[in-house]
Amino acid sequence: MANSEKRIVIAGAGSIGCYAGGCLALAGRRVVLLARPRVEAALRQGGLRVSDLDGRDRLIKPDALAVTTDPAAALPEADVILVTVKSGATQDMAALIKTHARPDAVVVSLQNGVDNADRLRAALGRQTVLAGMVPFNVVQSADGELPLRVHRASDGKVMVEDAGLAGLLDVEGLAVQAHMKAVLWGKLLMNLNNALVALSGLPLATELADRRWRLILADQIDEALRAMKASGVEPARIAGLRPALLPKVLRLPDWLFKLLARRMLAIDPEARSSMWDDLRRGRPTEIGDLQGAVLRLAEKAGTPAPTVRRISALVRAAEAERLGSPGLPPEKVVAPPAGRRST
Repeated sequence: MANSEKRIVIAGAGSIGCYAGGCLALAGRRVVLLARPRVEAALRQGGLRVSDLDGRDRLIKPDALAVTTDPAAALPEADVILVTVKSGATQDMAALIKTHARPDAVVVSLQNGVDNADRLRAALGRQTVLAGMVPFNVVQSADGELPLRVHRASDGKVMVEDAGLAGLLDVEGLAVQAHMKAVLWGKLLMNLNNALVALSGLPLATELADRRWRLILADQIDEALRAMKASGVEPARIAGLRPALLPKVLRLPDWLFKLLARRMLAIDPEARSSMWDDLRRGRPTEIGDLQGAVLRLAEKAGTPAPTVRRISALVRAAEAERLGSPGLPPEKVVAPPAGRRST
């Protein structure tokens, strides 16, 4: 079957799902967005605006979009199902796919964390499930703003396990290539920063430009790398760096970090983390699939992870309060050890 004939369902059309689905639809792919009622209503009323930090700004009119809230309407005809729900909704989406999708449909996890593809495989049995990775941030417009806008605010290529599938999904604005499992672990290291953006309430570029926050991220990455090494996990390079070098680069003075880490700082000023957005909307976060993955690995390996554990607890507390980002300063998150300068 030609790529132009394959039907792609975006299973969970939130920020990432709408961005990926929008790019695919603009490229002529047959795409159906399976969305929440709020998103469906916005798309039907005003369409979808897809923009990125490279200067693209494209509009898909409502009558050119296929969107539904009904899995029974979207999934039965799918050839490829891109799962873009948050990690906490993986099991629920797996149940819907098992109920409604054809057994020959290929399922791709484009979610944060390293375990979601395995969860989908366990739930779906013999159905083909592939792991994928989205390296960039997508910012969604405020509720009520029309057209609904999804803006890719940082750079990077989406990676999937299958080269043929990468060819189907690789379109303008959505660069896709094949990948290995190590990339998921590499991305997890930088995703540990999502919680710091959520706790601080700062834009990603502002937070990363502040060494006090980078010291906390570096401590988390050190703890994760110790657990990975003890477990025989080898993460891929991040922003061109060997993972072992990343904490050292993060701990550089601000002026030197900005000079040497230009690729890491090539971020739109609008970019925040999806975890920040979850707190803002009063939704459960993916802390259990990010910091939680490190804690599980560290516990199994017998390595310490006090910084990761502390940050996980702070995000859990913010979730329970349902008041959005607590807007914490770095000193309230983790105090630097004695003798370390924080500025």
